[in-house]
Amino acid sequence: MITVGCAGFAVPATRYFKEYLFVEVQETHLAVPGPGTVRRWKREAPAGFEFAMLGPRQIGQEGFRSGKVIETALDTLRSVGDELDATTAVFAAPPEFTPGRANKAALKEFLALVRPRFERIVFELPGGWDPDESDGLAAETGSVAARDPLTQGMSKRGVAYYRLPGPAGHKSRYEDPAIEQLAALVATAPEQEAIYVFTNVDMFSDAKRLKKLVKTNVR
Repeated sequence: MITVGCAGFAVPATRYFKEYLFVEVQETHLAVPGPGTVRRWKREAPAGFEFAMLGPRQIGQEGFRSGKVIETALDTLRSVGDELDATTAVFAAPPEFTPGRANKAALKEFLALVRPRFERIVFELPGGWDPDESDGLAAETGSVAARDPLTQGMSKRGVAYYRLPGPAGHKSRYEDPAIEQLAALVATAPEQEAIYVFTNVDMFSDAKRLKKLVKTNVR
């Protein structure tokens, strides 16, 4: 079974809920969504809908090193997660977070700290990190390393989280050959529980095209 969705509501939420059963909430990255907005999302979402949350940017800016800033950010994220019954938290590292020994140690400590707070912890690392090494770190810490399947290949783990940023960045769209290639990659991992999250400007239509090609075992 695979899940397909978008990074944020690319269209009004009521329309989005008719097409997808998953969203990665982006508002939690920069600020805290208003309580009225959060309650409306929860109320309007169909049965079986899943919310994931993108972690506050301060966490990556702090280099995942524990302290008051990160504790406050995690408490805020957890409060929104409780309102949405969200079980997945996604933490993105900034471009300057290089794969040195100190950063690897800090990331491992952070993942151990946050693991009890969410059912599924996902981390995304910038270019320069080896995706298979990231998978190894994820296996050690009971988390999931996000990757772009079109540029980094498929994860060999039983649970995977794929983020699709666009072929040339956020403002680019995937042409049909790329979506067809992605559907073929999906077919190579039939035993994998995977989430595919489009994060580019045309994510709503691009994700819809992938769902149409995959057809079976997709939500």
